[in-house]
Amino acid sequence: MKCCCFFGHRKLYADISCKLELQIEDLILNNNVKGFYVGNNGAFDMTVIKILDGLSKKHNITYNIVIAYLPAKQESCYPYDISKTLYPEGIEKSPKRFAISRRNEWMIEHSDYVISYVTNSYGGANKYTEIARRKGKKTINIADTL
Repeated sequence: MKCCCFFGHRKLYADISCKLELQIEDLILNNNVKGFYVGNNGAFDMTVIKILDGLSKKHNITYNIVIAYLPAKQESCYPYDISKTLYPEGIEKSPKRFAISRRNEWMIEHSDYVISYVTNSYGGANKYTEIARRKGKKTINIADTL
């Protein structure tokens, strides 16, 4: 199964929802992408989760919210469906300060495509988009189409 993951800034400075949904739907319809992995840190990830939730009702796709940490305590309110969460094996062995890096590396390894929202040449979104590109993953930066 072909899969896609996402990397983007914690803050969004433009409304990218329409462009992002069109790009995801294009991968579903024209590239047979059926699985999606997204983090849970920031506005970009929350936008992606909302879009994937809607598209999963329309298309035969699956998505997972890949978490870097297990919750410290049982929380009663999450901004997403916790049944969609995935905690990759082995991350628990990483020091906490490396957990997000390990999670991002895991998502790259398990994906064929990367959709990003990168507007500058620094930060994690840029770093992991570049790593994916060097590993030969097809990368699409939504910021380039705005």
